[in-house]
Amino acid sequence: MSANLISLESKTAVVTGGTSGIGRALSLGLAGAGANVIATARRQQQVEETAAAIEAHGRKTLRVTSDVCDRASLESLRAAVMEHFGKVDILINCAGIIKRTPTLEISEDEWAGILNTNLTGTLRACQIFGRPMLERGYGRIINIASLNSFVALTEVAAYAASKAGVTSLTRSLAVEWSKKGVTVNAIAPGVFRTDINAKLLDSTARGQELLMRTPMGRFGKTEELVGAAIYLASDGASFVTGQTLVVDGGFLASGVNQ
Repeated sequence: MSANLISLESKTAVVTGGTSGIGRALSLGLAGAGANVIATARRQQQVEETAAAIEAHGRKTLRVTSDVCDRASLESLRAAVMEHFGKVDILINCAGIIKRTPTLEISEDEWAGILNTNLTGTLRACQIFGRPMLERGYGRIINIASLNSFVALTEVAAYAASKAGVTSLTRSLAVEWSKKGVTVNAIAPGVFRTDINAKLLDSTARGQELLMRTPMGRFGKTEELVGAAIYLASDGASFVTGQTLVVDGGFLASGVNQ
């Protein structure tokens, strides 16, 4: 595969939930690969900081907040991107929330809130940014799934249901949109250390079990997801659609590790 097949030069990418954790790593990774990247989330300060980091790569961006639970905010974001860049080539849906609650005790409000962000929020962004992609006949959509799309982790049933839904939505959109030039794929990260989960991973029995179940014997670094995202966003993946690429250090392949 020649280098230009995976180059993102002159591409315009929007990353929801793109200012922290995995989303920030992917935003900066796409910028490093040549794309102009609009990293968006709810907090203005994080949008500003990530935009400055993107510009440090010599790429263009916008400083626009959005909330995937608010359709109007996504429509305003799309309008701003189209006004300044004239197109959207790549959409990465990273916005997500998780809360650990025993399933017998989870309220319907908590359940609905998690699905609204993780699953319906992904649908909203796909609808809003998919429209100009379909009209133009070109697009790359990458949704963020999870190990929980395939296996259960105790007491996060709402998150698991939402992420299983993301993989199903990914396939459905691929079937509908691929003939029109828009591919839709997902990345399922394994266990990656971020500022939010570092204490859990490093100092709890749950973290120890997650480590034991990862054959590589370590947790992922967020930058290790960048290569998968660049590939799926590139012309090198022009015939890849409806797939969920697992990046997990061998977690899902694992049975007994000792």
